[in-house]
Amino acid sequence: MQAFRNLAARAPKATAKSVSSRCASTLKEVLAAQIPEKQASLLKLKKEHGDVGLGMVTIDQVIGGSRGIKTMMWETSNLDPEEGIRFRGLTIPDCQKKLPGYQKGGEPTPEALIWLLLTSEVPTKEQADMLTADLHARSKLPAHIEPLIRSFPKDMHPMTQFAAAVAAMQTDSKFAVAYHTVNKKELWQHAYEDILNVFARLPEIAALIYRCRYADGQVKKDLSLDYSGNFCRMLGFTDPTFDELMRLYMVIHSDHEGGNASAHATHLVGSTLSDPYLSYAAGLCALAGPLHGLANQEVLGWILQLQAEFKKAGKPVNKDTIEEFTLATLNSGKVIPGYGHAVLRKTDPRYEAQRQFALKHLPDDPLFHIVSTVYEVVPGVLTKLGKVKNPWPNVDAHSGVLLCHYGFTQHDYYTVLFGVSRAMGALSQLFWDRALGLPLERPKSVTPEFLWSQATKAK
Repeated sequence: MQAFRNLAARAPKATAKSVSSRCASTLKEVLAAQIPEKQASLLKLKKEHGDVGLGMVTIDQVIGGSRGIKTMMWETSNLDPEEGIRFRGLTIPDCQKKLPGYQKGGEPTPEALIWLLLTSEVPTKEQADMLTADLHARSKLPAHIEPLIRSFPKDMHPMTQFAAAVAAMQTDSKFAVAYHTVNKKELWQHAYEDILNVFARLPEIAALIYRCRYADGQVKKDLSLDYSGNFCRMLGFTDPTFDELMRLYMVIHSDHEGGNASAHATHLVGSTLSDPYLSYAAGLCALAGPLHGLANQEVLGWILQLQAEFKKAGKPVNKDTIEEFTLATLNSGKVIPGYGHAVLRKTDPRYEAQRQFALKHLPDDPLFHIVSTVYEVVPGVLTKLGKVKNPWPNVDAHSGVLLCHYGFTQHDYYTVLFGVSRAMGALSQLFWDRALGLPLERPKSVTPEFLWSQATKAK
């Protein structure tokens, strides 16, 4: 122990000056005095010793949010840095070709993808329709959920409402009841019931939040349609092309392997044997973060700001003016929202799927023209400046523009659409977590002093 203390003592640390900080009168003042030295110490540790190995990982990976460390099994999808996402081995174009749509030749339905994610098999149209009927039959909300949503303040963020409503549905959990009475090997059956019920009820919860916040509070179902079509009618949209957009949107946002924050949060909470309602409510809380699901809001805000400034100044949208606006954004200390990704090192295939939809259905839309020109300019600017490892657009760079085209302009609601979609991947994996009896997730944490001791040993 003394040897460890001697090694740790060599690290730059706040301890010495923290003694003097005790003269400060408040807790906040003590912390404010400690923060700069701790920041400097951590930066020095990363810069000088980040490549020091701690078994299978490095100090830099420990400090850097476990980026790229392979420690989780995830069946439903895999994200390749160059190729992009595969759902049970199928790329997005594969899914568009092989999964049944609502109409022949249309975009794949969410029901078809749920079947694929759960079973790893491509369903027939009959099987997808059978799942549609099952989800519609499960869609009735517990009696207290609608009054709860209607009681929320109108200025409460839609994601706060969404997470709260999903958590409140936990009173209906079959898994929570069964946990106390059945063999753990049988828990998957009750997880299945909860998971299918969550899938079935999310659209109405999301629609209630939307209609109460932005419209007349009335929700009208159409159970003669598929999952997506009925969701669109509950939201108040009747354009069949918008139904197709929503099918595409939900499929491409459904899963992005297990390391993303919302999927990982669902898996982590589920590993405690919390029921699927509470597990996915946790996932929604993660999705609500600006570095995750709220990113599409920021992208659209940037594009609309660009459009407004160009209109006011009488500027045309072309490569030169977009480059000028891009550089101004970067020089102000901001990033270009929608560009770069934690894993991908190429244009996100989800972006490309949305681009192809736009080229087919709204080629002359002014916002699409901006997005297309940004796509031609920004990667080159970022590459030249060395700003990001991946200068290419991700899924968020396009989705808001498509929604706006159809009159869906409530930007702060967009992440709720993402939340309805991501349930398909996160909860399909949660089913297999329970079916396989995967254990409680419990990684080992280490202290900064330990990291400094390992860095010193490596010298």
